[in-house]
Amino acid sequence: MSRYVLSLPDMTCHHCVSRITKVLEGEGLTAYRVLLEGKTVEIETEDVDAVLRSLDDAGYPGTIQEGPA
Repeated sequence: MSRYVLSLPDMTCHHCVSRITKVLEGEGLTAYRVLLEGKTVEIETEDVDAVLRSLDDAGYPGTIQEGPA
């Protein structure tokens, strides 16, 4: 598993955090942190592209800020 930090600039409230959490859980991820203050998500995944596509489909387009680590 590789560690990534994703930037999600459209994340603005706790409702967004809830929706993003559901997307991550739907991808089968268990190692993640959704950080509203920095509008970032820290994840461990083998397929970051699939995660980014799912987030985009949910209305939260993102980019890789850091990774893989």
